[in-house]
Amino acid sequence: MDDRGLVRPVQWFGSWRGRREPSARGGAGTAAGASRGERARTPGAAVGAEPSDGGGVVRFARSSLRIIVTAGGAVFCGWDGAEPLPSHGLAGSPPERDPRAALEPDTDGGWRVVSERVTVAVSRLGAVEFRTPGGVVLRRELPPRWWEPVDGGPGRWLLRSEVAADARVFGWGGRAEGVRLREARLGWADGAAGGPSPLFGMPVELVVADAGTHLVFHDTARGGRVVVREGEEGAGSGHDRCGTVELRMDGGPLRSWLLVGGPARVLGGFVRLTGAPVLPPAWAFGRHHRFRCEWPVPEERVREAVAGCSARGVPLSAVHLGGSAAHLPQAPEASEAFEASGGSARDAGAVPDAARLAKDLDGVGVRLVWAGAPDGGPEPAARGQGTGVPYGELSARGFAGVVRGPALRDGSGAAVAEVTAVDEARAVREELQAACPEEPPFLATVEGWAGIQRAAAAWVVQDPVQEGWAGLRAALSAVLGLGLCGVPFTGLDVPEAAAPGGSPAGRWRRAAPGASPELALRRLELAAFLPMLRTSGQRAVPGPDGEAVLRERERLVPYLLSSARLARWTGAPMVRPLWWEHPGDRGLRESEDAFLLGDALLVAPVLEPGATRRAVRLPRGRWYSTATACPWEGPGEVVVEAPLGHVPVLARAGSVLPVRAPGGGTEWEVWAPVRGRTGGGLVARDTDGGPADPGIGRYATRWDGDRVVAEWRVGDQRVPVAGPLRVRGDG
Repeated sequence: MDDRGLVRPVQWFGSWRGRREPSARGGAGTAAGASRGERARTPGAAVGAEPSDGGGVVRFARSSLRIIVTAGGAVFCGWDGAEPLPSHGLAGSPPERDPRAALEPDTDGGWRVVSERVTVAVSRLGAVEFRTPGGVVLRRELPPRWWEPVDGGPGRWLLRSEVAADARVFGWGGRAEGVRLREARLGWADGAAGGPSPLFGMPVELVVADAGTHLVFHDTARGGRVVVREGEEGAGSGHDRCGTVELRMDGGPLRSWLLVGGPARVLGGFVRLTGAPVLPPAWAFGRHHRFRCEWPVPEERVREAVAGCSARGVPLSAVHLGGSAAHLPQAPEASEAFEASGGSARDAGAVPDAARLAKDLDGVGVRLVWAGAPDGGPEPAARGQGTGVPYGELSARGFAGVVRGPALRDGSGAAVAEVTAVDEARAVREELQAACPEEPPFLATVEGWAGIQRAAAAWVVQDPVQEGWAGLRAALSAVLGLGLCGVPFTGLDVPEAAAPGGSPAGRWRRAAPGASPELALRRLELAAFLPMLRTSGQRAVPGPDGEAVLRERERLVPYLLSSARLARWTGAPMVRPLWWEHPGDRGLRESEDAFLLGDALLVAPVLEPGATRRAVRLPRGRWYSTATACPWEGPGEVVVEAPLGHVPVLARAGSVLPVRAPGGGTEWEVWAPVRGRTGGGLVARDTDGGPADPGIGRYATRWDGDRVVAEWRVGDQRVPVAGPLRVRGDG
């Protein structure tokens, strides 16, 4: 590896905002840095190495780098003596090391570790390259730089990485800025970003390029900043400009995990590192509704709403209470302050006879969920955060689940609040499970860090995302980003349209400015095809168009349950970008306004006002409209009809979906494969099964004369798919 030019560029990054704007924190060589008494350092030249199983340690004049390649192909890099443990992100012990991988001398005084899936090359000055087995460079990390107070205490560091000119960068949590990060400056957890970050800032980066896909998890639980700049390919004889990722962290170990392979492989490997997603109970994939009005919500209103939904055949699985307004009607500013705080567990006591209400609702298939936040205080949330009401007591009061609001920041900076949210969610889950061991608890949170999936689902709330029509794209971006960071179970709030004329309802509800019936319905259309759905407002029964959308979502609940079990088993997100199976398709890498739902469906929501048609870019293969069974061929772009109240949803040819039958129960919806070809995939054979037995089956579809046959593949045998079968599409 050629080291020329590495030392000078790394010296440029003493300022967070670049050379033109001196950093208030004080970069090396600046007046601010001198006044703070900071000392800057880089690794220096390599002076030796110590090989060991799976890699080894490279010694430099002023630092050291430990490299570990695991048996599954994940690569750990830790500077300055950093080890994989202790870690907030990892679930248990690190994976076993690959005994075949070893540190060996490389050219020009460097070192390298060669493994089956990736080669790690370290230059004599501390630059690190990650290469494919064929020698193509996927990522190049320049020598890191540290700034340390001369009188001791935590320092800070900078790591600058380069990726291919054609690479596209995704991830970094559930972000409103866009699932694809072009020219992005992101930050989290230090209070300067404006308080709690409900969009789940996570140092998890997924890079997709023609040469391959790789994922990097920066396992450092401190406040940080990242600047992402896409590269540019040279035209004609011009030179390529590589993409860059600059990461600054306020202390903590400089360590990371890197995985190489296709999107499914790297996400699966990341979930094996940080923990399998915990599967919510089956009822959680139905429609939830949250009342947002006076508190406590009158019991009669809840019963009337449930009865109204039942009478009209409008699906409803859960009612959320709490954290929406003050205990009694007050001035609007007091109501908004309480709403912002999220309420607390002690407010659950204000629900009159919640246990009896919950029992009655359970008889008609509706659960009670507490939606609130801790009160604050130093104790873990599992002990009630000073409220005197442990979360476990909510089960005794009739609540079947909890949606936790944002944790309070203490300003210490010792660890980001999103990390604290993971620890608290795990403690709350354990208490809920102990209080009601006969069924898995439902727990969701509005913030979290890497590994939150092993404790809770994620809820993207309305106000902190964005308002208006831009909020639709922001919400979709947040959900896609969370999926690419290992969080497959996500939900979206759908507030009702603003009440006209400044009515009391308009005063008590913080509706987004300009929220209209059209915007509210389009948001419902988007949310209805995400893993979890929660409507909110005074009314639980929407208009006719909304009812139709909710009924279609209810029809797909068995498919959502199947996709959820596959997500837990494989680590693949339920909501995926269109390039998921074809990362080499550059056109799909540019698409951010549609998504794949599980293995079989493509959803193209309307994200602009007044639109009744929209263009959809298709992955390769045949796709059918689920509304008309009209076929389209991909790859390519088609224009589909999208009138208000209709979401364009396309089904992959040859797929098998479990869906709700018209008379109740489950039936298999088979979409005909192209004639002369076969279809196939994975599906949960029993959508009523528990998390301990996912019942995953591999199916195949084919034409047999003039009929379509669907079969299970069990070893070398093929067993017909039993049960009600409905074939759609003509192949």
